[in-house]
Amino acid sequence: MDALTDPFAQGLGQRALVEMAILGLACGPLGAWVLLYRQSYAAESISHAMLPGLVIATLIGAPLALGAGAGLVVAAAAIAVAARQRQAGADVGVAVVVTAMLGAGTLLALSPEVPARLGELLFGDPLGVDDGDLIASAALTVVVLVALRALHRPLAVAGFDAVSASSLGVRPGRIELALLVLLALTTLIAVQALGNLLVVALVIAPGAAALRLTHRLAPALAVAAALAVAAGVGGLYLSYYVDLAAGASVALVAIAIFALSLLRG
Repeated sequence: MDALTDPFAQGLGQRALVEMAILGLACGPLGAWVLLYRQSYAAESISHAMLPGLVIATLIGAPLALGAGAGLVVAAAAIAVAARQRQAGADVGVAVVVTAMLGAGTLLALSPEVPARLGELLFGDPLGVDDGDLIASAALTVVVLVALRALHRPLAVAGFDAVSASSLGVRPGRIELALLVLLALTTLIAVQALGNLLVVALVIAPGAAALRLTHRLAPALAVAAALAVAAGVGGLYLSYYVDLAAGASVALVAIAIFALSLLRG
């Protein structure tokens, strides 16, 4: 019994446990929708596009969420401009902008003025969250879940039959935009605990596993949430007993869950 409770005997472990449960509830079902809309690359792109803003926020002592949000706004504007270049195309524009943002963030991170804790922005530190972080994560998770519930029918209609969606009063373009906004918001929630480079694992892997385990939408969303929470909690156990970084451990467990789902055939 002690083996189950020891990792959470102290306050930092308890806060990490609550944080991972909160993040799992948001990341799991959202990840399933992202995969159904074939936007997995967007999940990775959004997290990478945040890096320059995160570094600048660290340098000036501003809230990380503010820096990440500013990074997303700049990236979105740059992608919109690049997408207008007909010779290249939207997908090339996204790739170029995201690569440029990641490169700029890396160069900024090499500045001697950047605090040593910048590694937490890249790889996360669930053990470093405080009560304020928990409150913010819980509030934003409620927003994401309420939005997903309200948009469930439009998301399903546009996702499974985009051609007929307009005749049913659903505009696929707007619904996809709403999904990307929720993805950006969820990434903002998770970036402090899981880091800029690892957050995509908790968004994509549990959702991918859930879609393999069940072919019905509503059960898949519930299973994705459960698997994401399990990945978070399992990662904390792995971190505690194997002495690995907590953020990386969560990502490893999430990938392991997806790998196990492949055995189902």
